[in-house]
Amino acid sequence: MAAAAAAALAAADPPPAMPQAAGAGGPAARRDFYWLRSFLAGGIAGCCAKTTVAPLDRVKVLLQAHNHHYKHLGVFSALRAVPQKEGYLGLYKGNGAMMIRIFPYGAIQFMAFEHYKTLITTKLGVSGHVHRLMAGSMAGMTAVICTYPLDMVRVRLAFQVKGEHTYTGIIHAFKTIYAKEGGFLGFYRGLMPTILGMAPYAGVSFFTFGTLKSVGLSHAPTLLGRPSSDNPNVLVLKTHINLLCGGVAGAIAQTISYPFDVTRRRMQLGTALPEFEKCLTMWETMKYVYGHHGIRRGLYRGLSLNYIRCVPSQAVAFTTYELMKQFFHLN
Repeated sequence: MAAAAAAALAAADPPPAMPQAAGAGGPAARRDFYWLRSFLAGGIAGCCAKTTVAPLDRVKVLLQAHNHHYKHLGVFSALRAVPQKEGYLGLYKGNGAMMIRIFPYGAIQFMAFEHYKTLITTKLGVSGHVHRLMAGSMAGMTAVICTYPLDMVRVRLAFQVKGEHTYTGIIHAFKTIYAKEGGFLGFYRGLMPTILGMAPYAGVSFFTFGTLKSVGLSHAPTLLGRPSSDNPNVLVLKTHINLLCGGVAGAIAQTISYPFDVTRRRMQLGTALPEFEKCLTMWETMKYVYGHHGIRRGLYRGLSLNYIRCVPSQAVAFTTYELMKQFFHLN
């Protein structure tokens, strides 16, 4: 899921800025650009992470929707078959649309999480780890709604196989979907299962990662943490610990929400699938997938691929994000 990197990144609570001496830019100047710097840090980290695992994302889409060229294959055999049929660039099909989507997605989710967390704490009086769960769910849903059309186009491009192209590129895909699938609403096919899947996914990701981070730094700061290079007064997790915490959070969240992800992909593909008319609503789609393919080969098909994606994705995401936080003086 495109949300894995962004959700885990935003889970890290950014510490307050340290007081600045006069003439050094001042706290007000830093606050003026804080959201822009956060936007850039989250966006860059998300793009690096998603590009690293783009081949696995392409194969996941092909397996989830049972593309007739690859439906008989497993994860690793599909990774070998795609370059043989479409060349190595075939593993990155749809990645351009993904980059356009993941940059604002990561930024929106990060900023929304901070806003919702403050709002829930101050207005509702909810604190502790629960506010991460609530704020994470709301932030994930906000980011999804804002960037969903881009994800729709990315999936359509990723599902295409060489020699059977319906869309020639991102712009052509937008125009075709708008003209043939109900105008603006055509870009939001599958939004409901996405929202229902994103709420527990983002919430559990934020909750798990944030809890592991705070507990780890509280009980073993020397073993698990190190001072931030741009602010020695701030303790951050060591890179390999970030990787471990993010991987655990992503795996748990993905297991809970994966059936909704499969449903969303099939609804997004729409007319690209022969069983299009049998999968018009979320419940019809889930019923069709379960009835024809069962749980393991249907609702959870491709889940092992998501577990495989988790470690490299989180490694790149957290390493890049920590570098960007220090580069943009977010600590």
